[in-house]
Amino acid sequence: ISTATVSTYCDDALGGHDAVSLLAAIHARDVHPDEVLTAVIERARQADGQLNAVAAWALSPVLGDGPFGGLPTFIKDNESVAGLPGRQGSRAVPPVAAAASSEFVGHVERLGFTVLGTSTMPEFGLTATTEPLLGGPTRNPWNPAHSTGGSSGGAAALVAAGVTPIAHGNDGGGSIRIPASCTGLVGLKPSRGRLVTRQGLEHMPVAISTQGVLTRTVRDTALFYAEMEKVFSGLPRIGHVTRPQDRRLRIAVVTEAMPGMRVDPDVRRAVEEAALACVHLGHAVEAIPYPATERFGRDFLRYWALLAFAIEHGGAALHGPGFDRRRLEPLTLGLSSYARSLAPTMPATLARLRRFGQQHAQRLAPYDVLLSPVVSQPAPPIGYLAPDVEFRTQLLRLLRYVPFTSIQNVSGEPAISLPLGRSREGLPIGVQAAAGFGQEAVLLSLALELEEAFPRAADG
Repeated sequence: ISTATVSTYCDDALGGHDAVSLLAAIHARDVHPDEVLTAVIERARQADGQLNAVAAWALSPVLGDGPFGGLPTFIKDNESVAGLPGRQGSRAVPPVAAAASSEFVGHVERLGFTVLGTSTMPEFGLTATTEPLLGGPTRNPWNPAHSTGGSSGGAAALVAAGVTPIAHGNDGGGSIRIPASCTGLVGLKPSRGRLVTRQGLEHMPVAISTQGVLTRTVRDTALFYAEMEKVFSGLPRIGHVTRPQDRRLRIAVVTEAMPGMRVDPDVRRAVEEAALACVHLGHAVEAIPYPATERFGRDFLRYWALLAFAIEHGGAALHGPGFDRRRLEPLTLGLSSYARSLAPTMPATLARLRRFGQQHAQRLAPYDVLLSPVVSQPAPPIGYLAPDVEFRTQLLRLLRYVPFTSIQNVSGEPAISLPLGRSREGLPIGVQAAAGFGQEAVLLSLALELEEAFPRAADG
């Protein structure tokens, strides 16, 4: 596998536009939506041959009419798109075309997006890399020998390679923020309830999963949420954040994980440099310890395992009679078996996770924003977290890799990954900013300031 950067940027109708500038060009009639559609399809086919990021192609994409009219995008493979097989990245799910699109995809289409297909993901989104046995690994445009992260890895690869300015992802443990960090993108996990709940997850014991998008610029993310809340508004509105707030913030900074979990020096340096930039911008910054306990980490792992158990034993009800649990990956089966062994502890585990949000909010009440790593190291090599790695080895690697992002999935608070750093090898490093429930406007405002302070961090 070549280690050369994969980029589809060229002098076509898409050019180097982000979503905001592309929509402006379409409205000014400098480019036509048909030209943009052709350019994105050609770029997607070029990138997919090198990165393996498209799960399924729409046979007859339709140009949309709305605020994002003329902008093609991709939907993650765990969301139903009419006419496409949603396989959840799993060999166990039969390739049956969806009869109808999900409510969220309907919202995306109402905004005018043209859905070109679905993007790749690991089996059921259960791990932090996109290397499913169904279809093989999705590769990082910055270095194809490395992971895109997961579980929205296909979306991240397509956006980072320049195929489209914006693509759908969702986040149940870091699945938007982790790939954003790995590929130099902006990835916001919104507050619980901000966007419509993912289909089939309405009755989860702890609602950890949210919809969202990955983009290359903060203003694209801000525009998406400003327009989406006109279609669906589950919480008080954010509004359109186009400039930083005048109010200076109280920012807590975390650079270390739980005891015994190492944070890569390049990652720590990226967080420290972001914190220093916040000081120079006039914000009050204070270092604090890791804001959760080892018990929280164990509880989240147990809950994650419980989801795998539900997939193994309830998959046929969710995905139809063609579901074949014998074809589940070793990681899924290992997690399911782990959950079975811990069954007596699950009620207490769920009770603690349900209480965590209020406890976490109280712990961080003196601050407006929590700054931390997204992951503990830059994007790992392909194979490091592959689904057929011995179960205990993989579990240990995962726990060490992603100790930060699950906090906001359990608390329900918003958090954003910003491309503010680089490793010594040139791989992107994301820095996470999290805020109180419903405070996306605070995060987007700070993100605009930091994006300006680190203008070339995301450039390939």
